[in-house]
Amino acid sequence: MPDSSAPAVVPPTPPVPLAALLAREDLALRQIAGPSGPGVVIHGAHTSEMSDPYPYLLGGELLLTAGVHIPEAAGSAGGAPGRAKPGRGDYFDDYVARIVAAGGAALGFGVAPVHDTVPRALIAACEAYRLPLVEVPPQTTFSGVARAVWQLMAQARLAELRRVTEAQQGLASAASRPDPVHAVLRQLARRLGGRASLYGPDGTEIASAGRAPGDDVRTALDRLTRVVRPVTDGPRPDPDQADRDPVPRSRTAEPSDPDPAPTDPTPTGPAAGRSGPASATDALGGTRLAAYALGNGQGFVLGVAVPRREAGDHTIASVAAVLLSLLTGEQQSGTGAARSSALVRLLLGAAPDDVAPLLGDGRWLVVHARPQSRALDPVAGSALGAALGSALVDAGREVVRVLVPAGREPAPQPGWTLGVSAPVAPHAWPSADAQAARALARARATRTALVRHGGRTGLDGLVPADEAEGFARELLAPLAGRPALADTLRTWLSLHGSWDRTAVTLGVHRNTVRQRIGRCAALLGTDLDDPDARMELWFALRHQ
Repeated sequence: MPDSSAPAVVPPTPPVPLAALLAREDLALRQIAGPSGPGVVIHGAHTSEMSDPYPYLLGGELLLTAGVHIPEAAGSAGGAPGRAKPGRGDYFDDYVARIVAAGGAALGFGVAPVHDTVPRALIAACEAYRLPLVEVPPQTTFSGVARAVWQLMAQARLAELRRVTEAQQGLASAASRPDPVHAVLRQLARRLGGRASLYGPDGTEIASAGRAPGDDVRTALDRLTRVVRPVTDGPRPDPDQADRDPVPRSRTAEPSDPDPAPTDPTPTGPAAGRSGPASATDALGGTRLAAYALGNGQGFVLGVAVPRREAGDHTIASVAAVLLSLLTGEQQSGTGAARSSALVRLLLGAAPDDVAPLLGDGRWLVVHARPQSRALDPVAGSALGAALGSALVDAGREVVRVLVPAGREPAPQPGWTLGVSAPVAPHAWPSADAQAARALARARATRTALVRHGGRTGLDGLVPADEAEGFARELLAPLAGRPALADTLRTWLSLHGSWDRTAVTLGVHRNTVRQRIGRCAALLGTDLDDPDARMELWFALRHQ
């Protein structure tokens, strides 16, 4: 049997006010006990004649019963109304207590054929436990009540979808206006009927719209935004300290959870190392609070304070959070502006050392990359830059060059061959570019996914790049237009003249390798058994 101490889970369905069901004239229902008003809602209808309905309830239901389970000893009337008190342990008291423990929203009692009237002890128990009790007349079937509940739920769902759709359209339109951030906040505040605020990475409110909250609400919302903000520097929020603060505990929220149960304000989502936006909710008096970490990694948070929480509010706020994530992304933030400024200064003649502080502190790596089995395109180059942790990408016709902070050590990337320079200061970027090019050539020749430039300068470093390229063009001119021959010669030299290993690497027969190498020797007019000739050809192939 389920643990009765565990909180009931409300089904993810649109709630229906009990008053709307009572207003149906065709049902002729009448509430005879328990609280009433717009705050009393149900999430479904369930019929059960079990004496203990707890195991069969999800929470939020209108439980319908004809009293078949009531033992004769309890009696039809169950005694005077004043007898049923919590703690007495009689049948009706235990029955209602179990319904409340299971999260039941209301109890519907069918009059006839088992009982002529609703037992008075049941009425008293429902009053004591504040469980709404509804009398179902003989002419109304339980299936008719359940059908009415589902009809009202379908209407509520349709209204919720319409409201969310209209809000999405309004938010999207606001995002295209000249002042998009403030326009989105104004639209969100109007749709939710409350306050919408955008908090910067340092926790300060940088933009807001809607009715201004009181100081206590503002304090509670500020604290809630710290729960979902990614923690990158300094200690995480201390839950013990949070418990000592005179502000209510926060709550985590899901899209289908209109009124989540309280939990400790422990960071979730990005603050806990998980990618994607996170949200949390709280309540202070009659004000509902919510915070949404924007999913762009910049540390911005959306805060919302509304007088009441309605179905669809979480979805609408999540749409606004996505739009604000795009509007406050790196291309719109200080990082993107700094990168643009650095480019402009370089074009206007500034020295790399003067520009580098705009891009970040420290030393840099230059990465050269070529795709292994697909054509190079700008989208693939940008994706590679993102995988290496840098937006400084130059996607050329054959090689992608990426400028990466030295603290982000590049790793092999599927489908790419990489050459990585040594860490250098900004003034040495040109030499690092040459190092990365040589490392890439070595990686391609040795069929290695990633090669890093060594610590000492090789022979290639003694020859200027333009002279080396000119030498390569002249020496390899007889092989121009014959890529199969050049590729075979490169592979054969890298494998120290092994016919079998070259054949396996290229996926051809060893006799084909012999024929191609013989053809190369004839076209180049050189003896490939001469180590000096091999060295010159290897040098030229690396600078081709």
